[in-house]
Amino acid sequence: MKYADFYSDSTNNPEEFWKQQAENIHWHSKPKTILSKDDNDYPVWFHDGQLNVCYLALDKHIEDGFGDQTAIIYDSPVTQTVKKYSYNEVKSEVARLAGGMQSLGLKKGDTAVIYMPMIPQAVFAMLACARIGVTHSVVFGGFAPHELAIRIDDCKPRAIITASSGIEVDRLIAYKPLVDEAIELAEHKPKKVIVLNRKLGARIPFKKYDVDYDALVYGSEEAACVPVESTHPLYVLYTSGTTGKPKGIVRDTGGYATALKYSMKYIYGVHPDEVFWAASDVGWVVGHSYIVYGPLINRNATVVFEGKPIRTPDASTFWRVIAEHRVSVMFTAPTAIRAIKKEDPNGEFIKQYDLSCLRTQFLAGERCDVATLEWYREHIPVPAIDHWWQTESGWPMIANMMGVEYLPIKPGSAGKAVAGYDIRIFGENGQELGPNEEGYVVIKLPLPPGTLMTIWNDIERFKAGYLKKFDGYYFSGDGGFKDDEGYIYITGRVDDVINVAGHRLSTAEMEEIVASHPSIAECAVVGIEDELKGQIPLALAVIKSGDAIEHFQLQHEVVHLVREQIGAVASLKDVVIVNRLPKTRSGKILRKLLRQIVDGVEYQIPSTIDDEAIIDEMIEVFEKSKIGSFK
Repeated sequence: MKYADFYSDSTNNPEEFWKQQAENIHWHSKPKTILSKDDNDYPVWFHDGQLNVCYLALDKHIEDGFGDQTAIIYDSPVTQTVKKYSYNEVKSEVARLAGGMQSLGLKKGDTAVIYMPMIPQAVFAMLACARIGVTHSVVFGGFAPHELAIRIDDCKPRAIITASSGIEVDRLIAYKPLVDEAIELAEHKPKKVIVLNRKLGARIPFKKYDVDYDALVYGSEEAACVPVESTHPLYVLYTSGTTGKPKGIVRDTGGYATALKYSMKYIYGVHPDEVFWAASDVGWVVGHSYIVYGPLINRNATVVFEGKPIRTPDASTFWRVIAEHRVSVMFTAPTAIRAIKKEDPNGEFIKQYDLSCLRTQFLAGERCDVATLEWYREHIPVPAIDHWWQTESGWPMIANMMGVEYLPIKPGSAGKAVAGYDIRIFGENGQELGPNEEGYVVIKLPLPPGTLMTIWNDIERFKAGYLKKFDGYYFSGDGGFKDDEGYIYITGRVDDVINVAGHRLSTAEMEEIVASHPSIAECAVVGIEDELKGQIPLALAVIKSGDAIEHFQLQHEVVHLVREQIGAVASLKDVVIVNRLPKTRSGKILRKLLRQIVDGVEYQIPSTIDDEAIIDEMIEVFEKSKIGSFK
């Protein structure tokens, strides 16, 4: 199959294209209307169809004779646990939890918050909600009570499902006290809190609203799947980094199920029966789409991994999991690969494992630098595919479609537009730009199935944020360009473009160059205020383990690299060596926070930060280096 033909079919006749894709999932009532519009004139897919996603993920496979096959592989190096669950076993757990939830009064149309670590019960809870038509909102485990309270007030859950604790490498995080504090802070009070006791020693203060998870499950009858409308909200997912009023992305049911089934086959190229591993967390969109729903709908064993790429116990962990569970296709963030590269620059751990099962490595979550792609390709002879999507899209928008036609990889590019997405590059006034002209990345409406329906309880914010900038187009918030072969390059959020003496320069492009230095494991480039030029770039670099390069030598060489490849106009003069970079728990570097700190402006530490102690470290580094406002 040729990509060009497949793509043109999807954009020239989207209704027929997606009608055919919808045939690949089971509907309780097949949709007669493929594409229509809602009350706000926004495109809607399959509005008169009925289905149940839990049925697609579990019951359908059991009815087809695959009940004894492995559905979930739980691998937890932090608790030294490996456990496999068949489809029959998962269905039993999920159906009884769903029955228990019904006995507590939860029903179709209600909402529930799930606040759990990376354990199988988190997946069971999501599927149990889907089974009975309860809209779930998974909040990343360990979020501060204030942020959890904001989300409770926004989605108003009837119940919260949590666990006694999570584990972060070498420390226990007691979840129950955090949940209790969040409920105290919130105006909305959930009726019940279902608590799984992991028996790891965490404190579990008892409240009147508490229900024991195990007692509920094992004392309940199995609940049947409740068919829901295609447009029924499967979940609300709040975008990371939210402060103040949260932004809850609403996902439908029928369009999402259709898109996930399609993506597993045509983007990831995964066959039923194979093992798929997305090394992420159920609290993020990757976890929703490619730890839980996508693989299970496609009948792939999915790996639920409770650990880190390093320190659990070392940088060999990913390769052990791949080899031990015979993973065919993996998905992780470039940050994870960079962390491994830093600890094991020569790939010695890789040589210890048989990775012949691995066919493809996908990378997303942030832009992947060329140096990381090249390191991976040097040590593991499988395609390392960068691809691009957002919480809002729910599934990839730009990729090398491995199930259609393998196209040459261009380092620095996320690939070509995925079939179904009509992606354009616009200038400031809405004019479409030509090859290699950088502008705004936009997508012509209708977006394909499975993308965001709206923002929970805030249609005006939805319109203002995504639809008003360019009429008839979805505004991604990212900048980028297409080359003359249709490959798309994402240069970062539009506010990551800095203005140096009237020249608009991409910090992403500079990061690419800085990261190519052989001593650098990871870097970030941010624009900081300058009296003369408005803004100038600052490079922060993490050095590879064991590398003894001197600061003055590194700075000289990096400045020369940038000057050589961009020109003196880039004005990069300062390179600061740091032990680590501030990141969200999902691995995204907090560039805006870095910019605010070094500029000496008021900043707020986001709840999504991986470790708040790093802020003090950064301030100390800036003070010693006399950078920006610390001069």
